[in-house]
Amino acid sequence: MADYCLECGGELKYDPALKQYTCTSCGMTFSGQDLLNEKYKLSEQRDTVDEERRKRQKEYLTWWLSKK
Repeated sequence: MADYCLECGGELKYDPALKQYTCTSCGMTFSGQDLLNEKYKLSEQRDTVDEERRKRQKEYLTWWLSKK
């Protein structure tokens, strides 16, 4: 589970009475599901960025080899 706040980046503490995570900096609360959803979104974004980088590298390599 994420150990940082999605809003401010502060430390999260789990409150078993509320069954939620609370940020020690800004006071925002998150359910476990909220944190899982955000983690999933971030991993999808990271995959998209990696795919773009590979595509640009491949295009550059093709261009470079065509000039030789």
